[in-house]
Amino acid sequence: MADPTSRRDEIDDDLQEKLVEILKPEVEAAATQPPPPKSTDKDFFHALGGWGALLDIGLPWIAFLVAYAVTDHKLQLSLIIAVGVAAVLAVVRLVRRQALRNVFGGFIGVLISAWVANRTGNAKDFYVPGLLTNLGYGLLYLITVLIRWPLFGVLYGLITQTGTAWRRDPVLLKGFSRATLVFVGLFAIRLIVQVPLYFTGSLNALGIAKIGLGLPFYALAIWLAYAALRGSMPPEKWDEARDSITHLLRGNKK
Repeated sequence: MADPTSRRDEIDDDLQEKLVEILKPEVEAAATQPPPPKSTDKDFFHALGGWGALLDIGLPWIAFLVAYAVTDHKLQLSLIIAVGVAAVLAVVRLVRRQALRNVFGGFIGVLISAWVANRTGNAKDFYVPGLLTNLGYGLLYLITVLIRWPLFGVLYGLITQTGTAWRRDPVLLKGFSRATLVFVGLFAIRLIVQVPLYFTGSLNALGIAKIGLGLPFYALAIWLAYAALRGSMPPEKWDEARDSITHLLRGNKK
């Protein structure tokens, strides 16, 4: 009978070879670019969007919840208000010349949610796309950890042009796994709280849970993942990763 450990190592080697092959064009292209400018932890946070991005995540959902209550449950009007708030936020970010990811990410999510609720005619379905998104992301992040290819590690290897070298360092592998699991926990908690509220039709509680588990929990998850990554990396590796990620999130603008 084949040794399970040997079999697992063979699978890991196959995955590593395939990943290197897939990422090779991107890594080679990145290698021709000049090194990213030096950054600080504050620059890194601002590249993620800063507190403004975190606040923008919740404002359209707050607008919908308030509008639905004060308009005596007029669904279409409430959806228009929520989409309008999201559109205004997108325009403001566009005028400020922020990354398109920050400009359109939240707006598209609200637009899809409004479309679903308008099609079904049920206000609680405004939250369905968010629930499905959390389920999908949670499963994806969890699977990458279970097969010992944590998503944050894969992204680190691509962004820093180091490929899969991080997998040979047990400390880095553990750190990337922990950081990825932080977000698995985030998605799981959201589902555990919100799914029962959805099926019981508790719209107000569902809206409050959506908001409460949005901005505050997302900020907490970022901080915990940041702590896990920084604690597992030597200072020079963290500086390299932070500089590369900050440069990428800024849209490669120096």
